[in-house]
Order: sequence, then structure tokens, then C-alpha cells
Amino acid sequence: SDSFQEVLVNIERPTYKKPFLGGFRNMRTGVEFHNAGSQTRCPKRPDKGIQLFCRETQTVWEKNKRQQTRNTTSTQMTKIGLYVSNMTDKLISPGKYFTAEEYHRRRLEAVIVLQKYLRRWLAINVVQNLREQKRLRLAWEAQEELRKKREKEEKLRREYERKLNPKTKEDFELLYHDLELWIQEETERINRTLTGAERKAALCELLEQEAQLIACFERYKLNAKEENQQKAKLHLLEKCAQPKRWRAFDGKITEMDTRHTLRARELLEIYRSISTKDVPKDERTDVLLTLRCTLKEHECKLTQEIMELIDREVDLMTRDVKECNLEGLRKRICTLFFQFIKIPKFNPEVAGLLKVPQDPLKLCKNIYFCHSCENYLPSSEFLILTNSHTIGRCCLCYKLDNEARQRESFLKYRLILENLRKSEADYQDDAKIFSFVQLPDLQYMIENIWNSQSALSAWSELYDLVMVRWDKQHEWSPWNTILLTKEEADAHLKLCNLEKAYEDAFIDRIKQKHIRAKNYFARIPVMSSFLHRSDNQAHAS
Repeated sequence: SDSFQEVLVNIERPTYKKPFLGGFRNMRTGVEFHNAGSQTRCPKRPDKGIQLFCRETQTVWEKNKRQQTRNTTSTQMTKIGLYVSNMTDKLISPGKYFTAEEYHRRRLEAVIVLQKYLRRWLAINVVQNLREQKRLRLAWEAQEELRKKREKEEKLRREYERKLNPKTKEDFELLYHDLELWIQEETERINRTLTGAERKAALCELLEQEAQLIACFERYKLNAKEENQQKAKLHLLEKCAQPKRWRAFDGKITEMDTRHTLRARELLEIYRSISTKDVPKDERTDVLLTLRCTLKEHECKLTQEIMELIDREVDLMTRDVKECNLEGLRKRICTLFFQFIKIPKFNPEVAGLLKVPQDPLKLCKNIYFCHSCENYLPSSEFLILTNSHTIGRCCLCYKLDNEARQRESFLKYRLILENLRKSEADYQDDAKIFSFVQLPDLQYMIENIWNSQSALSAWSELYDLVMVRWDKQHEWSPWNTILLTKEEADAHLKLCNLEKAYEDAFIDRIKQKHIRAKNYFARIPVMSSFLHRSDNQAHAS
């Protein structure tokens, strides 16, 4: 009992879940007891080389089927002493004997007949499918033709409306362009039909008509400028009154009003009220009193002048002065109050939206001198070409020179450039070259390299043309582009292999145009770096 010995016991863990062998539960205490099994491994049965089946696969499906076994019988014939009736007998005569070759030939002919009817049925289905596809194709073509016709009519209607009621500088470009085309046609007609003094008189009359039309255009331009200025003022005030917005982590937009935005919103409502026309006297008086209370909070020379004008208008309204006589005074009040709103001291929210910075040090930066109008303007007012080395004339001087001399309309080229920039932005592959291309560069490419027509169909309507990538795997560049219609561009961008889709002659012609574009843009320092990079990528591939 005083001696101890360590014994090593090997415990074999079961590799399977132990089966439930029964048990019982104590009714008083509720404790459950399970029957235990032996931990010893069962002896493995020796393999007899015979496939044994478990109990689950021993059950077979039984089927009863009757079978007729062989039975030796005899036939009783008529003989002496025995009569057998032959009323139910049948006379069987042998048919024509045919060989195995004839049998297989008959089977082949039957198969051919079946194939003939099957192929006829398949051909009918194919023809019906082709007819259905043709019907759908013709319906789609008719629908597309109708859509194009409607788009063309809508485009002509919009152009007519823009020329009838011009609002923007693009509208006036169209007017001056049409005027120049009309002048050229009339000059050619006069030179062709008239001579001598009659020709000079007709040219003088044409010149007077041109001067009258230009004067009419300028009157339209003054009215449009006044409307656009009023819209720009309201747009500036609405931007000041907008609440602060930011996107939260869950994607929801949160808005917050600050005291500056509330102040800007209050000034916006006052400005709208004083600029509204055809207001009753009582409401106009209340608006002016509200404006006066707002201006009393800030004492300065500007506010004193506005309050004097307010008192003058109230005095004139009490004397029943006509509305038309008060129009100039009200315009002056609106102009001075807008100047009041644009002062950051009285409206802090407007400080970040003014074109002219309040800091004089910032005002000295990016300011250039226009040698044509002799004004100092910011860099955003200059049209800087990609191949220019110096700052030339400002945009206003270019516009005046175009109206006086060439009278070209750049709306079509501007639409193509906007579509190009929008399509390249959708790729989201950090393309940069398209941002350096300006409107004159695109105009040179379209007119001199692509001849103002589609490379595939030679369609020359610029409103229907777009510029897309020649190889969509590489970023857009003047040497990786093609001018197509919108439908052709959609089909071109779906191609995976250009060599299989186009003929070699067409590909060579496109590559020649790309070489011409490379020679033109290689003179530009900014473009030359991208050109060398694209050449290195081409050599590497």
C-alpha cells in the first residue's frame, strides 16, 4: 500500500458519435441516466472477397409477370371416321418475298420522307423567324426615322426660337452667322445680275439693311443683358441663402442653417419684394418700411442714401404720382440695395462668392493686360490656346472681332467639345489630354483633319457628330480619336477587335489622320510630353 507506480493508459477517442443505447430518468429528482457502451473497439470482420450488403440495401422490389411456358400440342385433321369443321379456318397465302436489301431500302425511303417533312417544317420556322425579324427591323427603322425627324424638327424649332428671342451669346452668334450668310448670298446675286450704277446702289442699300439689322441685334442684346444681369443677381443671392450641406458616413445629406445663411435669406426676401413690379401701394409701403428697419442697423453713407430714396418714394406715393414716373427711383433703390448686399460686412456669406477678392494681395495675382481693349482682367477672361506662348486678347475682344469680321458660329464645335468632355469623364480612368484641348484646336481638327464629316458615312451635319476614342483601351487624344455620328459611335465603342471589324484600307486612312494630328500637336510643349508617353506605350505593347 505504500508503493506507487505510474501506468500509461491509452485512451482511444471515438471518431463517431456514440449511439443512444437507452436509459431512464429518476421520477423524484428528474436526473437522467444513460446506458453506457463498451469502450473497446469491435473486432473487424475479415474480408472474404465477397461484396456484402447492409440491411438498408437488402430490400428488393418484386414484380409479378406471367409467362407462358412451352406446351407440346397437336392439330386434329379430318380423317376416316372423324369430321372436323373448317368453317373458322383461314386461307393464308404467302406474300411477295423481299430481301434484306429491299427491306433496308424501304426503310431508307421512309426515313427520307420523314426528313423531307421535318426539314420543310424547320424551313417554315426559319422563314417565319426571318419575317418576324424583318418586321421588327423595319418597325425599328421607321421608329428611328420618325425619332430623327422629330429631333430635327425640334432642333430647327429651338434654333428658330433662339434666333427670334436671343438670350445668350451663342444665340447672337447664330444671328450674326446667319446675317453673314445672307450678306454673302445677296452680294453674289447683285454682282451676278447688276452692273454699273445699279450695282453700287444695290450694294449701298444692302449695307443700310445690314446696319439696321445690326442695330436691331444690339437692342436685343441690351435687353438680354439686363435680364441676364437680374438672373445673375438672384442666383448669387440664392447661393448665399443656401444652407450648409455635407454627406454623412451613411450617405445621408445633412443641412444646417447658420446665422450668416439666415441673414442672407432675409436680405434675399427683401430684395425680391422691392424688385417686384405691379405691387399695391400698401404692400409697397410695408416693404419699404421693412427695408428701412433693416438698414438702420448699419450706419454708413450707402445706407443713408438708400433711406433718403425710400423717404422720397413714400412721399411721392402719398401724392399719387404715377407708377411710370417712379420706375427710375425704384431701380436706383434696387441697385443700391444690391450693392449693400454685396458688402461682406453686412452679408458675410457673400465674401466667398465675389469675383473680385476683398484682399488686395489676392487681387494682384493672375491679372493680365489686354492689348486690344487696354484693360487689366483676370486670367479667366482670356482665351489661351494650347499653341500660344503669350497672353493675347481677352474673350470680349475676340467676340467683338468675330462679330465684326468673320461672324462664325462656334455652337456646333462647342457641343462636340462638351460631349467629348462628358464621355471622357464617364470613363473615370484619369484621362488628362482632353482637358487641354480648346475650342479652336477642336475646330482645326474637325475642319482640316476630319473634313467636317463622319469617317464612316461621310455625314456632314455637325449637330449629329461626336468625337470618341479610336481605341477605347487608351485615353482619348488627338491621335486616338475618330469623328462619327452618334449611332456609329455607339456601335464603334462596342467593338473588341478593330482589325477584324474594319478593312485595312479604312484603318490606314484613320492612322494617316492620326499622324497629321500628331504633327500639329507636337509643336505644343504640353502635348508633346503626352505624345512621347503614348509612343513609348505603343512600342512597349
